[in-house]
Amino acid sequence: MIRLRDVAVRYGGFLAARDITFDVGAGEAFGLVGESGSGKSTVLRAIAGLIPHAEGSVELAGQKMPASRNRAQRRLVQMVFQDPYGSLHPSQTVDQTLAAPLRVQGLPGGEKRIAEVLAEVGLGPEHRFRFPHQLSGGQRQRVAIARALVVAPPVLLLDEPTSALDVSVQAEILNLLSRLRHEHKLTLLMVSHDLAVIAHLCGRVGVMQHGEMVELTSAEALAAGDVRHPHTRDLLRATAGLDRRGVGDGVTP
Repeated sequence: MIRLRDVAVRYGGFLAARDITFDVGAGEAFGLVGESGSGKSTVLRAIAGLIPHAEGSVELAGQKMPASRNRAQRRLVQMVFQDPYGSLHPSQTVDQTLAAPLRVQGLPGGEKRIAEVLAEVGLGPEHRFRFPHQLSGGQRQRVAIARALVVAPPVLLLDEPTSALDVSVQAEILNLLSRLRHEHKLTLLMVSHDLAVIAHLCGRVGVMQHGEMVELTSAEALAAGDVRHPHTRDLLRATAGLDRRGVGDGVTP
């Protein structure tokens, strides 16, 4: 469903990401993890088409994406951002926020679809005409997820979707995303600096450092500490919630 080949992103003379190559199968949940500034969010934005000057090849659902995408190509992938308050317009109600993508895509049945997608993310009709400041952080992120889902994309990109939330709310959002993935057969690509969060949702994980993918592994290998690159071992040591046995001595570099 997602195929990247030699993707690179430059900001002036700075190379933010280089030689990024990986595939994500239909219905799979794939994670990109790394410290701040490693280039993981840059890769996500290149996939979403938010960085038109990205080099290399990005394919979605078997289609090679051009620098300027049409309406149908943009509908293939939607994105949930890190800050659930900053990503929502403060002067728009939930109803207006969810109606906008439908209007842009020219999709019919807006009233029914908005009610459906609110129910899918666990929000009731009483939330529909509230403003972002009238919602909790978890509710705002549910609205952001609903906005991404309202046009029924096959691919959902998640940029640190739980990092701004309390721990208990993080678990609720991760469980919601897991349920939505299975119910709608979504392909998920999630970015995080937290290996425990990634391992909860994703079966395969790419580890990034200094704009490069330094290791491609599985959630099971991460939990067992069976990793090869020194940077991955460093991330494991810094991450709570994983079984770190085997991390360090005895692990093949």
